[in-house]
Amino acid sequence: MATATTHGARDHARAQQGTRAEAMPVVPADDWPAPPPGAGPLVWAETVAGGNYTHKVLARGTELRLTDLTGDACAHLLLYVADRPWERLNVADTVKVQWNAYLGEGRLLLSDQGRVLASVVTDTSGRHDALCGTSTLLRNTERYGDGTPQSASPAGRELFKLAAAKNGLGPRDLPPSLSFFQGVEIREDGSPAFTGSAGPGASVTLRAEQDLTVLIANVPHPADPRPHYTSTPLEVLAWRARATAAGDPLWEATPEGRRAFLNTAEFLATRGLA
Repeated sequence: MATATTHGARDHARAQQGTRAEAMPVVPADDWPAPPPGAGPLVWAETVAGGNYTHKVLARGTELRLTDLTGDACAHLLLYVADRPWERLNVADTVKVQWNAYLGEGRLLLSDQGRVLASVVTDTSGRHDALCGTSTLLRNTERYGDGTPQSASPAGRELFKLAAAKNGLGPRDLPPSLSFFQGVEIREDGSPAFTGSAGPGASVTLRAEQDLTVLIANVPHPADPRPHYTSTPLEVLAWRARATAAGDPLWEATPEGRRAFLNTAEFLATRGLA
């Protein structure tokens, strides 16, 4: 089909309607061909290509499932309270408040205000990282020859800048991120050891405990020792559910977690949100 004219370009564009690519968002989300068993109505369904990013605003109580489809995805994650972006994921507090540097089922993702942003509902991977952050332009340029967003080896921070801009945020709003599906462990001597992936099909499900702006960059982990830029598709699905409430076992799992949930509940109550 000729696209040299405006009419030709229009007809070509319209002919693409209904085409499905390997990596793309599905709109509406409930057209997704295989919703998770028992999930509520889907509100987000997307496959994120390796070396790409995505973002979405999710309502409190939404559950977000990330899946490493073929074993080489690495989901770098940032979270912000949707209408208060100055309250955001604080990786250092997430680690130190819970006395644990390793993410997994039952862990909480905390803000610098001592509140819960999200909780980890399920985890079949166990290969995550709260220590190293994401890749940078300088590092990727040194390793792969380029780290710009349009290159074949975009850096995570550069992609986060694009996702942030689409939500009214700037580079100064980008704190250290969490990484899912490519793990790091600390050796006895204090040095980090890259543990890699758990393999194809591993997934992690998070529950939004406040209204959240979610930024995701799917790029290689900065500690990945492989010489070539290796990043494969990431499946992102979200559905309506319920936020954690008093009486949930997660509230009482640890004294630190209970306090964080109480801080969150108080804040939401004063705003008439819970």
